[in-house]
Amino acid sequence: MKTGQINVQTENIFPIIKKFLYSDHEIFLRELVSNAVDASQKLKFLSSNGEFKGELGDLRVEVILDKEAKTLTIRDHGIGMTEEEIDKYINQIAFSGAEEFVNKYKGQEGAEQIIGHFGLGFYSAFMVAERVQIQTLSRIEGAQAVQWESNGSPEFTLTDIEKTTRGTDIILFINEDALEFNDKNRIQGILDKYCKFLPIPVIFGTKTEYIDSPEGEKDEDDKIKRVAVEVPNQVNNPKPAWTIAPADLKEEDYQSFYRELYPTTFEAPLFNIHLNVDFPFNLTGILYFPKIKENVEIQRNKINLYSNQVFITDSVEEIVPEFLTLLHGVLDSPDIPLNVSRSYLQSDGNVKKISAHITKKVADKLAEMFKKDRKDFEEKWNDLTIFVQYGMLSDEKFSEKAKGFALVKDTDGHHYTMEEYLEKIAVLQTNKDEEKIILYTNDPEAQFTYVKQAKDRGYNVLQLEGPLTSHWIQKMEQLNEKTRFSRVDADSLDKLIHKGEEIPSKLSKEEEDQLKPLFENVINKDKFTVQIESMPENEAPIIITQPEFIRRMMEQQRMGGGGFYGAFPEMYQLVVNGNHPAIGKMLKLTEEPQNLYAKQLIDLAMLSQGMLKGENLNVFIQRTLSNLTES
Repeated sequence: MKTGQINVQTENIFPIIKKFLYSDHEIFLRELVSNAVDASQKLKFLSSNGEFKGELGDLRVEVILDKEAKTLTIRDHGIGMTEEEIDKYINQIAFSGAEEFVNKYKGQEGAEQIIGHFGLGFYSAFMVAERVQIQTLSRIEGAQAVQWESNGSPEFTLTDIEKTTRGTDIILFINEDALEFNDKNRIQGILDKYCKFLPIPVIFGTKTEYIDSPEGEKDEDDKIKRVAVEVPNQVNNPKPAWTIAPADLKEEDYQSFYRELYPTTFEAPLFNIHLNVDFPFNLTGILYFPKIKENVEIQRNKINLYSNQVFITDSVEEIVPEFLTLLHGVLDSPDIPLNVSRSYLQSDGNVKKISAHITKKVADKLAEMFKKDRKDFEEKWNDLTIFVQYGMLSDEKFSEKAKGFALVKDTDGHHYTMEEYLEKIAVLQTNKDEEKIILYTNDPEAQFTYVKQAKDRGYNVLQLEGPLTSHWIQKMEQLNEKTRFSRVDADSLDKLIHKGEEIPSKLSKEEEDQLKPLFENVINKDKFTVQIESMPENEAPIIITQPEFIRRMMEQQRMGGGGFYGAFPEMYQLVVNGNHPAIGKMLKLTEEPQNLYAKQLIDLAMLSQGMLKGENLNVFIQRTLSNLTES
């Protein structure tokens, strides 16, 4: 038996590990299982290069919970350790066994698969254990099995033991204040989270499966009976889809893997991108395009980051541009720098290169789909709109590439790129300043009257819906000179689009001067301004408009992105069509009926906009009923 002190710089290393090194105590299990996988991978590597000539046998990693004894064991059948190696890799806490291993065999195939951080990773066990044992037998022929034990102080004991199977058992005697980890469901949950795709089978107890009766017994319906059997509970898929060459996968394989990643998501993704890069950095993964809903915030945290198949985090903002966090899937890279606990990402040149590469791959994929099958791309466009708009707003390089495939759709269902639309449609719709005017609606049903009037005049109207619309059209105006977007209810059509011809007014100057105060007397002057215009007589007697700039700023303000809180009060224009017969009739009435008539016309206009509510709506209904029942 040997005793000694662990080679640490301070006796306070264990409290530091317990309280500060790892942000979440459950990470201890990820570290210990990863170490066990490392030991197995190292043995496979030494076998492949001829340094280990024995039988590999079953390299599974076992996690064994003994609830009565309050112990948790992580067992592997990997390379094991000699007494000297324990002294080197465990007692000298700052030494990383995996780092030395990779450096020794650098350049040889397979060496890069070793996860690493055995030293400090092992000591995470003391976050939950009052005492830890290592029982290990080295792969070296004739080696003596040894047991290392420590209670979390710098002192340890090292003794020879009897052990016939190669590999290492890490035995944790769980602390009283960490008994949550003495629970089968808790351990299963941690394994599902962190170890789901480790490259060596990980077994945790058994589970019940139902198979056909081996004896061929049949039930009363003459069908083979199903019988319950206990089988090892393998918690991981050692060969997930992203580790397989794209050429060896079919579409159903990608769909199956998506269901494996998100078992509670029932909607299939639109398509996927398989990343497979080995220079100038290592990066594999599969990104899926989900059908993105209106609320972009709830879509996040769906990309899982792995390092050599070990789960690291689902907060990948440091690695991928913000707009790409709307995607789902997996990224795996050993070249992404992690801090000692592997809990947080550290920014460096590789991270930026990886981020730029992912952005390029996504843009290239979308461009390829658009070019290969435009009709199919157009059918997917409603589900891609928010994603592409978000990307164009937040990433200049993506925006540049997206010009070729970003689409707009008009109210007749026709799709155009912006270049196509400006050249074919908007060129026919200009204002007095010769700017191309793009009319749009963000709610065709609510703005039906305005859309119809525009189309009746021969104008085209785009359908631009979604939370990013006001920001995106502002971006398009910046990218395309002398181009202006105007919602169909931003002003009268004759103000928005200049046709080079004036519609004569049926009103005299005297009648126009008389008309304006009639409406001003029955509206809220703080909210509405009145203007008299000459429009075709078959258009509405009154339309309510809101200037594009004010409405757009208000929308951005509501989204919290404008920085203009309180700067833009709710203001509207009440545009009176002086050529409508109803206006001419109103002018012939006496004062009191004129006021009621004006109020009725205003309420009808507000009703068509969904702006008439509460008491005002009730008064309008009663007034209308009264008019209908008058003799």
